[in-house]
Amino acid sequence: MSGPVIGDDGLARCPWAAGDPVNREYHDTEWGMRVEGEPAHLERLTLEAFQSGLSWLTILNKRTAFREVFADFDADVIAGFDERDVERLMGQPRIVRNRRKIDAAISNARATVALRGQGGLVGFLWSYRPPQTPRPVDTAEVETTSPESLAMSKALKKVGFAHVGPTTMYALMEAIGMVDDHLVGCHRRGTSGVWAG
Repeated sequence: MSGPVIGDDGLARCPWAAGDPVNREYHDTEWGMRVEGEPAHLERLTLEAFQSGLSWLTILNKRTAFREVFADFDADVIAGFDERDVERLMGQPRIVRNRRKIDAAISNARATVALRGQGGLVGFLWSYRPPQTPRPVDTAEVETTSPESLAMSKALKKVGFAHVGPTTMYALMEAIGMVDDHLVGCHRRGTSGVWAG
């Protein structure tokens, strides 16, 4: 259990961002900020799925390669991937080489394309925005799932998405500002524009 940590620059941050500079940069510029457009939402969903069982730092350090091999998360391009592409990705040491996760990324791109007839991925995800955001004071109060992430997970699976469990979807909700889990006192709390501090 830990509250915000004061950095050498005098700013208070969530403890996970107090060490590695890559984590710190992500925390200070991206985490908890709303993103725009289908590719940005598909990227976050895909990377959260790849992160399952690994550290987020591992994913951040490989993100440039993920963007390259997954065509900047263009759903139409990824939806057209075939077995040769899967083998190509499995042979790519710069990303996480997990066949189930690679297969899920392709399935999820196809499901994203199909969702366009129902308003699209962005609207689908944001329809699960909770009525209020948590206000954690320390890390012990940060949840890993919510009723909304459970509902989002079930709904995504129903329309063909894979590797989208409620914990992974809660992490997605945190990443895109759908909930603000910056600790109270963190200098980034309330910066998303989605929620007041």
